[in-house]
Amino acid sequence: MRMTQDELNQLMADSAQNAIETTEDEFNLELDGSEQSIGLVDDVILAWIDKYKDQALEDSAVFTICNIYGAYVGEIFKQLVGGHWRYDESDQEAPYVVLEYAGKSYAFAGICYQRLVNDSQISILNYFEQAVGNSVQ
Repeated sequence: MRMTQDELNQLMADSAQNAIETTEDEFNLELDGSEQSIGLVDDVILAWIDKYKDQALEDSAVFTICNIYGAYVGEIFKQLVGGHWRYDESDQEAPYVVLEYAGKSYAFAGICYQRLVNDSQISILNYFEQAVGNSVQ
């Protein structure tokens, strides 16, 4: 799948907006695009499991949840620090999107996946704060 940088940027912005709208519709919670709202993303990721049980862990749901919230967190990072989205196709079977800034790549969707699927103690907010910390050194 070939995408221009503009198309990728639009996809990620649309995905972030989808996270905002979906969170409002499903949980009556407001993601306001602020750094402070990232802590709410930690809660919302787990709320999907509370609300939908095993359905939230089906492949298509995991893909959607992780990508929209990863885009949301990444867009906040971009506004705060900078960077650009990159579509990585090095593994044709499992392409993914990362946010790159100052020679580093940040897998915001990946950290959402870790919290949702593998370890509910992993914090998206901590990952975000570390990413910001790495970027301002």
